[in-house]
Amino acid sequence: MEGLKKLFLPITAALGFIQNHFKAMLFLLIVYLIFVPNTQEQLAPANLQKISLNGPIFEVSELLKQIEATRKDEAIKGVLFDINSPGGAIAPSIEVAYAIKRLSAQKPVVAYSSGIMASGSYYAAIWADELIANPGTMVGSIGVIMQGADLSEIMKKIGIKSQVVKAGKFKQVGTTERPWEAFERAELDKVIQGNYEMFYSDVAKARGLDVAKKDDFANAHIFTAKQAKEIGLIDSVGLRYDAEAKLVALSGVSEPSWKKEDKFDKLMKQFATQGSSLLHIYFPELSLR
Repeated sequence: MEGLKKLFLPITAALGFIQNHFKAMLFLLIVYLIFVPNTQEQLAPANLQKISLNGPIFEVSELLKQIEATRKDEAIKGVLFDINSPGGAIAPSIEVAYAIKRLSAQKPVVAYSSGIMASGSYYAAIWADELIANPGTMVGSIGVIMQGADLSEIMKKIGIKSQVVKAGKFKQVGTTERPWEAFERAELDKVIQGNYEMFYSDVAKARGLDVAKKDDFANAHIFTAKQAKEIGLIDSVGLRYDAEAKLVALSGVSEPSWKKEDKFDKLMKQFATQGSSLLHIYFPELSLR
């Protein structure tokens, strides 16, 4: 019996160690999978980088940090701005657009979409050196919207009455407790039209379009990639391969090496995007979509 125990001692000791330290080993495995490069290629110095804009545009602080860090990274010679987004809030869309403009002033940026590049996400891309869309991409929707519900009938049925103390005629603009007054609609329309003018004017300037023909390329029209190319909203219709090849040509690198996105950072960005989207479902605002 003692002989058998000694014979199997290494196995039982190993099993005991695993049982006692399973959580720690699992944690180390996760850390390894996240932080250790998958291939030798990832150990080579990178000279090209992909920056992604996915989902509704609301919280963009991490994206802006990534764009700015890339702008300052002298090793990176070109950027693929990968877009699949229906748009979002006005202010963050503009923040991204002008961050891309600063980036493209220092190194070539190719914007590419294989899904949706519309409204706020199209705004975000306009200052790229080249805009390329997959044949199945929807492009455009250059417009501004603000909408709200009239809950007065529901409030009446369940016996809820609001009480308001306010200073300023327009302080209740956009309220959900009653139909909007004509002067309130006019006030909102003033804001909508102001933002719309800024949107189509920036598009016209960035893309070299005639602002007098804004109803052709703006006016919330939605285009296929082919139609968007014909009207001047994008430069070409192509695939990711074509976008990457174009970036290599513009950047002038002889041996392209793509920077790999940190897996942990990518996971955290996905969580942040989803959380921000949920918040804006319940707290809507003026949007480019």
